[in-house]
Amino acid sequence: MPYVKEVFEYLKRSSPSQKEFYQAAEEVLESLRPLMEKYPKYRKHKIIERIVEPERQILFRVNWVDDNGEIQVNKGYRIEFNSALGPYKGGLRFHPSVNAGVIKFLGFEQIFKNSLTGLQIGGGKGGSDFNPKGKSDNEIMRFCQAFMSELFRHIGANTDVPAGDIGVGGREIGYMFGMYKKLANKYEGVLTGKSLRWGGSLVRTEATGYGAVYFAKYMLEDKGETLEGKKCVVSGSGNVSIYTIEKLYHLGAIPVTCSDSNGMIYDEEGIDLELLKDLKEVRRERLTEYVKQRPHAKYTPLEEYPEDCNGVYTIPCYAAFPSATQNELNLNDAKNLLANGCVCISEGANMPSTPEAVDLFVESKISYGPGKAANAGGVATSQLEMAQNASMVNWTFEEVDEKLAQIMKNIYVSASTTAAEFGEPTNLVLGANIAGFRKVADAMIEQGLV
Repeated sequence: MPYVKEVFEYLKRSSPSQKEFYQAAEEVLESLRPLMEKYPKYRKHKIIERIVEPERQILFRVNWVDDNGEIQVNKGYRIEFNSALGPYKGGLRFHPSVNAGVIKFLGFEQIFKNSLTGLQIGGGKGGSDFNPKGKSDNEIMRFCQAFMSELFRHIGANTDVPAGDIGVGGREIGYMFGMYKKLANKYEGVLTGKSLRWGGSLVRTEATGYGAVYFAKYMLEDKGETLEGKKCVVSGSGNVSIYTIEKLYHLGAIPVTCSDSNGMIYDEEGIDLELLKDLKEVRRERLTEYVKQRPHAKYTPLEEYPEDCNGVYTIPCYAAFPSATQNELNLNDAKNLLANGCVCISEGANMPSTPEAVDLFVESKISYGPGKAANAGGVATSQLEMAQNASMVNWTFEEVDEKLAQIMKNIYVSASTTAAEFGEPTNLVLGANIAGFRKVADAMIEQGLV
């Protein structure tokens, strides 16, 4: 049995029933075959066996009291996966779908995503199965304080620096930071995504969405193409989706879709960005409210999507930006996109495409930016926030945006040149995986068996 296959089979035995983690690990491990054949030192040092096992896994109970005085119990997670390149860095996700397998997949992806940025940050991830939807501000505050009352002992500005993710925005970061400050008696950059009033960075809110569009821009530039005047589809309506739409407008594109867990909007004239921001960032309403103010737009509920398809990907487009959640884009969706003229996919979400969809994109040789490369702008700007906190300075919006654009260009160049080095110049999945892995692996070898 080939070496990589042996390691993967071991992983399934040692970490049972973690299908999302298997999916993420298999994609990376399969891409590493040519690297393993060319450089036997990685096998000698058992790098793959070591890198698939987190350095530390923290699982804890979170008790809190709701507005009715009822005690609620949730699970909390923090996976500190790899610190070869720097402090653990990765978001916290609050969503009912969170379990050990989801957090491990996210943490594993984060290792290589963070490596690709070229910045000194390791990989980690965390969260809880707590669902913030429908909760009052006081309930969210009490949960965040209870969550941090355990997490605080495991994190620090030079140890592990969490950020936001699905269900965790500026409000949640604020409540957690306040509790950390009280318990640790330290005012330090232990969380990123903070308010601009007390240590946050400009562009951090926009960074993941902006970065995914920058990545698409660089992929297309290499083919002499541009996003200007082109129709684009975007899934989701959270932070990543909103700022993907905003940056598409900056580059002259026309984003025509957004979605939430209940359905999707198709606005042929282009999504009304200010209305979307008001609905999702201020009023926290469902997308059904969108068509009340834009009656020409079409709302399609989830139950009316074509069978085994995501409605967003049935809309003809030039480029697609999956920005909602993992495995939202399947093989049927991939076929629909290609049949309808899509030539560029840039993933704003983590692992949004199923393996079968990824294989089709790679085989078709379109411009395909996998999540660990295309959505690295968020964590890159988190590190820029850490740098500003450490030096006690604030950079302008333009300065941070310029640094973000350069980081995304560097990631694209690294992935594309590595893909070419191994004989598959259009395969950015292979290029990103090998480039990200190689930097971490070499650091692990140089630091010894620790």
